[in-house]
Amino acid sequence: MSRLREQLENEVTLREASLADAVREHHSGELSKEQFERISERESLAISVASEKLRTLEQEPPPSSIARVRKKRWLVAGLSCLVLAVGVLLWSAVSPRQAGNSITGDLSLSNAQKVQQYLGEAQVDIADGDATTALDAYQNVLAIAPKNVAALTQVGWLEFSAGSSSQDLKVMRVGVDDLRKAIALAPKLAAPRLYYAIVADATPGNQALAKSQFEVFLDLKPSPGQLAVARPFLVKLGLKS
Repeated sequence: MSRLREQLENEVTLREASLADAVREHHSGELSKEQFERISERESLAISVASEKLRTLEQEPPPSSIARVRKKRWLVAGLSCLVLAVGVLLWSAVSPRQAGNSITGDLSLSNAQKVQQYLGEAQVDIADGDATTALDAYQNVLAIAPKNVAALTQVGWLEFSAGSSSQDLKVMRVGVDDLRKAIALAPKLAAPRLYYAIVADATPGNQALAKSQFEVFLDLKPSPGQLAVARPFLVKLGLKS
């Protein structure tokens, strides 16, 4: 069992590195948008599948002496490995603009440029696996543009992930609230809904909510990359993509 876990963890690490390389190469112009999307979909799907297997291993009945430790950890099993996979997809997932939730909105040109700069920095931080610095960058965006959907979604996801890692329910609730704000601002965007559905699935007793949110997510015509991240959850919940 431990050997299988090690193999899965190694696969996630390698796939995350490949995905991070793809992000950097895309930003530098070495990869076209189409090439990046193909690599992103492939690696994100592999990360998602391996993460789900890790989560299944964590939920298998352990010896009683270890049970309490694993019970504390099971919330994090799938989330920590998905932070990069989903985060990398978000930057393109929010590109379709809805009335009232554009990146710049009514901001001055200088503030709009700052928002774009912080968003770019956060994307690079996510690609480098530096969630803490990325969170700071997204919070800088919200200080300028409190209704920025991309930043709200990422802040909510990163806060919930950090809270689940430290078993801090207060931080987890703050993350969930931010995701709800993002959905309220952009109800027809698939990305915030995907994050919220994954968070619901990771929270004990919220499987019915997770299923309903994934159903809405599917109705919003998500991108192939988003579907790749969602697929293991859809299978588990008996939903067809």
